[in-house]
Amino acid sequence: MPNIMIIDDDIHISDMLHEALKGEGYEVSRAYSGTEALLMLQTQTPDLILLDLMLPGISGEALLPKLSAFPVIVVSAKGDVADKVGLLLGGAADYITKPFDIAELLARIAVQLRKSAQTGENSVLTYQALTLHPDARSVSANGGEIRLTRTEYAILKLLMLNPEQAIAKLTILDQISADTPDCTEDSLKIHIHNLRKKLRAATGKEYISAVWGIGFMLRAES
Repeated sequence: MPNIMIIDDDIHISDMLHEALKGEGYEVSRAYSGTEALLMLQTQTPDLILLDLMLPGISGEALLPKLSAFPVIVVSAKGDVADKVGLLLGGAADYITKPFDIAELLARIAVQLRKSAQTGENSVLTYQALTLHPDARSVSANGGEIRLTRTEYAILKLLMLNPEQAIAKLTILDQISADTPDCTEDSLKIHIHNLRKKLRAATGKEYISAVWGIGFMLRAES
């Protein structure tokens, strides 16, 4: 099931959202400040973020530009039209004002997750010299095709959906499990080693970096 991160310092609202989302079958993680959220995002890859604006430390407005890799629904007591317009233009996928009806919020979450899934499945992904074509399930670089196994393709697609962001090993295994149910933590290292080798042969660059204690990251290095 999709994972949703709640970033809200109001414990009552956070608890209410947590209970409602778990009741719908979602996986849920919670941060109570902007700083804590950034730390958690070093090891987690949520499918959607619910973001409050009035946070201790880093405000929601300052945090939003750092969340561009994720669909974000702003959940705030600020109801001014100018605030909403500014945040939507600034990268928020949606905006709902507190107090809100939980059924409406759940519907908005479902819509954004559906949009995200469609985008992730059908859009061509590019990073540096790499191009991934989801429709053809193919990867190319410098005009030539890179032949990948099913597991290598699933790993690279996940990394290209989250470029220059550390993704935990267990998160990778969870996200690719539908396509590669036989991939284990031990075999993941072998798949990534082989994927690295193929990308290096095609581009002359290292594209996958190991992040000590966390997992792996897509980042081009000469």
